[in-house]
Amino acid sequence: IGRYVFDAFPPSPESLDDAGANPLQLSFERARDTGRPDPLPLFVYDVADPVTGVSVRRTWSLLSAPVLAADGTTQLVLQRVEDVTDHVRELDRAATSEHDLELRATAVEADLYGRLAELRDAQDARDVSARRLAGVAEVALALTAAQTAEDLERIVVEKGLSVLGADGGAVTSEGPTGGWRVTLSTVVGDQVHLAHGEQPYDSPQPGAVVARTGRRLLMPTRAAGLAVTEVMAQVHAVTGRSAWAVLPLTVEDRTVGSLAVAWTEERAFRPDELELLETFAAQCAQALQRIRATEAERRSALAARRMSEALQRSLLSQPAIAGPLEVAVRYRPAAHEAQVGGDWYDAFTTAAGATLLVVGDVSGHDRTAAATMGQVRNLLRGTAYDSDDSPGVLLTRLDAALAGLQLDSLATAVLARVEQSAGDRARGVRRLRWSNAGHPPPMLRRPDGEVVVLGGEHDLLLGVDPGTSRGERLVELPPGATLLLYTDGLVERRAASLSEGIAGLAKAFAVEGWRPPEELADVLLATVSPEAEDDVALLALRCTDHRTTDQRTSPS
Repeated sequence: IGRYVFDAFPPSPESLDDAGANPLQLSFERARDTGRPDPLPLFVYDVADPVTGVSVRRTWSLLSAPVLAADGTTQLVLQRVEDVTDHVRELDRAATSEHDLELRATAVEADLYGRLAELRDAQDARDVSARRLAGVAEVALALTAAQTAEDLERIVVEKGLSVLGADGGAVTSEGPTGGWRVTLSTVVGDQVHLAHGEQPYDSPQPGAVVARTGRRLLMPTRAAGLAVTEVMAQVHAVTGRSAWAVLPLTVEDRTVGSLAVAWTEERAFRPDELELLETFAAQCAQALQRIRATEAERRSALAARRMSEALQRSLLSQPAIAGPLEVAVRYRPAAHEAQVGGDWYDAFTTAAGATLLVVGDVSGHDRTAAATMGQVRNLLRGTAYDSDDSPGVLLTRLDAALAGLQLDSLATAVLARVEQSAGDRARGVRRLRWSNAGHPPPMLRRPDGEVVVLGGEHDLLLGVDPGTSRGERLVELPPGATLLLYTDGLVERRAASLSEGIAGLAKAFAVEGWRPPEELADVLLATVSPEAEDDVALLALRCTDHRTTDQRTSPS
């Protein structure tokens, strides 16, 4: 009511002790300072009658109890007050001698002592429950961080069971072969784990029975355990534990395992203790189900990724090129996508003996893009193999086929053909004729180490306008020259423009281009960050001739 307690209830002079102090105030202070309940002997305290206003002598049973904060300090003091005046008067009337009065005083004090003992027991039980609840909360938090079923089970048996005040136990869950996997706490011994770590589905062991049926088993004594199943004789013998509680791990009416909790001594299960066990079992079940679902998703995603990657790898075959042209190809998927995408490379010899090179990029970084890429690549192969059309004409035909077959997708590509006339052959050179459909420009490294970006205006992407005309360009390929075709994943950087990325690649190509094509491809691919968000395809071609080779075999 917002008033100082001893202003609201002022002590009478008779209630003060020999030093003039108020025993009630001293009791409050002892409870505050010690953190323990403080009982008072029978206390006489006059109270004014609310009707007559006359002060009436009353006898009280008083107890000052501290209410502790989380850090253990006293936050409040609660005083339990019981009016025992009528009880005392009844004893007074029954007392006929001094002995009777002594018996009456003893009975009252014994009653008060019994009540104090009950209160202390209740407070001790409350303290134990509070500690266990705090421990269970800590273990529950650890369970949320568990990534595998093995992690979870180890947390439960090594941390959770001790928090519950148990002397060991086990977690039974579904094993990989259709039976049960049992994780036991280390206190029961390694030999027990080796003997019972794996159990068949129809095992008579209590953990397996509860996991199958979803019904808990409470065995507070050895006799109770033997009454449930004769198997408990062996359990008692090998574990040295006399009391067991086995609870199902149930999620949405489906039992995914069981939790066995054991104690060395026989015991009686209190309702609050069982409630705590069931709450902990429910937390374990939820965590185990989460982990199982996550593992299933990972397995499914991994299987799909492997299948998609195998499909893409099968499409991105090694170049079918022979003779004095060395070709190296590489493909690396995006780091955070489905390990497949729309980038592709190809190099093959047509029926007429022409060498065709292509690097392209279908929009997207998923299985749909990979599937479309496979169709575009095969369409181009089929269109070009038995045709002597030039690169620009072939891209026009490909664009028309994409529209006619309703492949609704955009793609970029550079298609190039290596040519050699009779005059070129006499001079020992070749020529490269190419057409660019919206793709990053090819690069050519001359034998003297100079890098030329084969830029100029490029034509529209594939899939925009199938009726557009496509241009072509021509460049000489001397012996020892190296051609580089690539997708934008090799030059795109988050903090730089595309032109800066192309310039950086040209510089690296100039420095490292003396290497053999296979080694060069690896070196250039290594310049891309492992966390790159786009996939990369590249093709490196080296022109060789028995009469002329690149004299620069290593950096000076």
